[in-house]
Amino acid sequence: MTAKIKPRKGAPYARILGVGGYRPTQVVPNEEILKHIDSSDEWIRSRSGIATRHWAGPEETVAAMSVEAGGKAIADAGITPEQIGAVIVSTVSHFKQTPAIATEIAHLLGTGKPAAFDISAGCAGFGYALTLAKSLVVEGSAEHVLVIGVERLSDLTDLKDRATAFLFGDGAGAVVVGPSQEPGIGPTVWGSEGDKSETITQTLAWDVYREAKADEVRFPAITQEGQAVFRWAVFEMAKVAQQALDEAGVAAEDLDVFIPHQANMRIIDSMIKTLKLPEHVAVARDVETTGNTSAASIPLAMERMLATGQAKSGDTALVIGFGAGLVYAASVVTLP
Repeated sequence: MTAKIKPRKGAPYARILGVGGYRPTQVVPNEEILKHIDSSDEWIRSRSGIATRHWAGPEETVAAMSVEAGGKAIADAGITPEQIGAVIVSTVSHFKQTPAIATEIAHLLGTGKPAAFDISAGCAGFGYALTLAKSLVVEGSAEHVLVIGVERLSDLTDLKDRATAFLFGDGAGAVVVGPSQEPGIGPTVWGSEGDKSETITQTLAWDVYREAKADEVRFPAITQEGQAVFRWAVFEMAKVAQQALDEAGVAAEDLDVFIPHQANMRIIDSMIKTLKLPEHVAVARDVETTGNTSAASIPLAMERMLATGQAKSGDTALVIGFGAGLVYAASVVTLP
């Protein structure tokens, strides 16, 4: 006789219950970047909208920043660390191949013995992790899931690369996903276009260092084909964002907030125009003072909008991340 597997019953739906963020104390203006490249403050601002970014100091490690952001998110959700059943960390700048940094973060937060793992999905990492967290809560594997997007991209920045030296910043953003009696996280529209994977990439693979001498190769950095990435983001990601609205049954005029990945102000403005967002929709523009923090950018922008009153609890927001891979993820969420 074949045994029948008993399903675990989770919550009917999931939603974001709390949000937290951490920005390193060192603020780096464009003038500092200009010491290394032939450019100007006006050129950087016109091309990207970035005026400053935060860079982490020696003590502001991936784990340390994550603990700060995660602790705030747990407190904001009104739960205790012991109630966290899973920790998902999205990052490309934790340099130990193993173990996953999520296990250390879970321990430092005092969460007990949750499931803990890392994912690598670049600037779409928060959206990927949010989707996994939603599934865990609804499936019943965890009642509360801590999602963290964290990066120390200053470690992967080539300050002599005129195309990318000014783009990247450091920081951590986190949310707690938990049970809900009504949908709080809409269907995710996600995917990848691997044929374009070389448009954003690490300059050297780690295995190069196995045979090379230290003085023969430079430490890897992130490089990108700026124009190709810009065209892809502007023309293709607006379609993905619209699909996420359609999947959630939400019209553009019903939105309260738009939180796109904070990569470039020109991309944000183009998406607003293509989506025909009404003027009442509050738009995240955290990139101006934070730069591109990859997986951390959406939760950091979400936290700032809620803290400054640009957005409020219960608002309906469209979030979309896109980047290296090329990967993307978009969904409509209710803000905590």
